[in-house]
Order: sequence, then structure tokens, then C-alpha cells
Amino acid sequence: MNDMVKMVVVLSLICGLSGLTLASVRKATAPVIEEQVLTHVQGPALKQIFPSHDNNPVRDRKRMDLGDGKSLTVFPAFRNGKLTGVAFETFGKGYGGPIGIMVGFATDGSRLEGIGVTTLKETPGLGARIVEPEFRDQFTNHSMERIALTKQGGDINAVAGATISSTGTVAAVNQAVNLFRRIKDRISAEWES
Repeated sequence: MNDMVKMVVVLSLICGLSGLTLASVRKATAPVIEEQVLTHVQGPALKQIFPSHDNNPVRDRKRMDLGDGKSLTVFPAFRNGKLTGVAFETFGKGYGGPIGIMVGFATDGSRLEGIGVTTLKETPGLGARIVEPEFRDQFTNHSMERIALTKQGGDINAVAGATISSTGTVAAVNQAVNLFRRIKDRISAEWES
């Protein structure tokens, strides 16, 4: 009986130490993992939106409070030390799941800088074509007013055969526009401090 109790105690100690070690390693590496995910998932989309920026938007990012208990990760773009635009990610409903869209804005809010797709599980050859420049470039320098597909009275041409993916993308962009209007007045001050 003593051997049985001894074995249970030893196994419990081993399990406890293993769990503590794994939790410590996870906590220590979490910032590095987040930085790598942002660099390799959001980073390419940011380069599409801001091709001539001279900073690292992932490294310079900040979390901005939305005032309703939520916050937003905002990526700035600088050129010659001047803040020229910001971008952040929103999601729309696609055919295969959520579509992640990075939406860039001119700092003064006069126009969209462009969009980049961060995540999607759309059908190859159909919905996945929203990443192609023919569709994506329609948002570059677009006014922030009336962003809609042509069949809804707007000027964005949907990808043929991919209405759900196109609609999800436009919905994500409109969601980003609404969020931008909420934080617009605080953007310049955020990176000057």
C-alpha cells in the first residue's frame, strides 16, 4: 500500500512540474509567437496597402480603445517620418468561413488606401479570386462613402461566381470604415506621444 501511495505522489509531482514548465514556456514565448503571426499573416497585406512606407507597421502597432470595452490593433504607415496612413483588420462572412480583410486609410480620412486579404477559406478559382488585383484594386483610393457592389448600387464589381465572397469583403470594408470614424480623431495623437 505504501508503494502505491508513493507512486501516486511521485506521478502527481511529475505532472505538476510538467504543467508548470509548459505554462511558463507558453507565457514566455507568447509575445514572440504573436509577433511572428502578425509579421507573416498581416505583414504581406500591409505591404500591399502601403507599398512605399518606410517603417515596420507590425512593430509600431498600437491597441486603441473603442470605448465599449473592446479594442483594435492599428498598424501605422510612415513615410519620411510622417504618419501617412493606418490599417486594421476586420472580418466578413465568406462561403468557407470568415474572410479577414486588412483595410488601409489615409490618415485624414479622405479615402481608402486599399485592402489586403489576411485569411480566407474560399473556393479556389472562385471566391479565392478576391485576392487578385482586379478585385482588390477597386478599393485603392476609393472614397469612404458608398462602398457597395454594383448590384447594390455601388461601383465595386463582384468576382464572377463569387457573390458571397465579394459581399463578405465589402461588408468587412464597411465595418472598417465605421471603426475608422470612431478612432479618426485620436490617430495622430496616438503616434505623436
